[in-house]
Amino acid sequence: MTIRRAAILGGNRIPFARSNGPYAHASNQDMLTATLDGLVARFGLQDERMGEVVAGAVLKHSKDFNLTRESVLGSRLSPYTPAYDVQQACGSGLEAAILVANKIALGQIDCGIAGGTDTTSDAPIAVNEDLRAVLLEANRAKSLGGRLKALAGLRPTQLIPAIPANLEPRTGLSMGEHQAITGNEWGIGREAQDELAAASHRNLAAAYERGFMDDLVTGFLGLTRDQNLRPDSSVDKLAKLAPAFGKSLGDGATMTAGNSTPLSDGASAVLLASEEWAAAHKLPVLAYLVDAETAAVDYVHGDRRADGLLMAPVYALPRLLERNKLSLQDFDYYEIHEAFASTVLTTLAAWEDEEFCRTRLGLDGALGPIERAKLNVNGSSLAAGHPFAATGGRIVAGLAKQLHERGSGRGLISICAAGGQGVVAILEA
Repeated sequence: MTIRRAAILGGNRIPFARSNGPYAHASNQDMLTATLDGLVARFGLQDERMGEVVAGAVLKHSKDFNLTRESVLGSRLSPYTPAYDVQQACGSGLEAAILVANKIALGQIDCGIAGGTDTTSDAPIAVNEDLRAVLLEANRAKSLGGRLKALAGLRPTQLIPAIPANLEPRTGLSMGEHQAITGNEWGIGREAQDELAAASHRNLAAAYERGFMDDLVTGFLGLTRDQNLRPDSSVDKLAKLAPAFGKSLGDGATMTAGNSTPLSDGASAVLLASEEWAAAHKLPVLAYLVDAETAAVDYVHGDRRADGLLMAPVYALPRLLERNKLSLQDFDYYEIHEAFASTVLTTLAAWEDEEFCRTRLGLDGALGPIERAKLNVNGSSLAAGHPFAATGGRIVAGLAKQLHERGSGRGLISICAAGGQGVVAILEA
């Protein structure tokens, strides 16, 4: 069997909106369908039968058990295009791209679309467990009397719905609270976080201004740019914000609403194909998805410093580098998902820490520093927003275009995810 290169031809997303903003009444399916149709329009895919479409959402209604397939059916793609959902928290979009790329590489499909969508505005609301038990008992009853007897056991408190919360089920802590602990263990300072957040806004604003986003974003519901973007953001302005996470740490509370990603709504998609399919459709190749690796940490029972909830990419990277015989410095661009500024800085600090790299990563020494000018050069989640499953598609499409503009080069993607998971990947042009 011949392994083929999986090419990235481009992407599309809708602007990301702050929670309960312009997309308050849009569903995951609405957003993913609009994103797919934007991709169809951009690449001439009307009625095209794709090898597959892989996407998903972290927050899903029970009715959305077949979310991606339903979105395909609502789009202008051929209805003969198969589709399925994936879910690996914030790593979902990148994991979807890896799945599509692997099938292309193996010759199982010639083209595919990977993406993701998420809304915190249209979050699912479930009945509480007591009410669910009563309703199921009533449904199982064989007679009207039996159903009435089951329903007679209802109490007013059982009518209170269960609204999903951004909490890890095994710890009861939010991602922000987890990262506050991790960042504090690593001594990540407030000023460094604010500097990184300001740079994210500055870089994304510049990307929009130079037209870089023109063929990556399609307007939706009146929004043409990411709503969270603050071109005039600065370290001085961010320094005035009060801590939002880790308040129990006292002076160690450094994470604010400014250096943390906001809850947001949006969707993204990436078009991948074999080189032969791209040539037949007269579509230029932007970059190739070369390889990827996933990892997980024991954030429940592990060491507070070494097993932080969002530190799994730190462990995934050495395996990816070793397999591809690369060093951390062999990249022209780095896309480290800005779940929080503290997450990015903790990740970099771990790779620069010689003892950590020896004892935890099994290396001879530190992976070392990176050139910060190569980090998130077109802004990232702190500025754009962070609809969980949509993040990977945004990053893959943007990095592929950045490499194509450069003419050649190599890019590294690092995305942390809830559940103590992480995904890293290499793109080359």
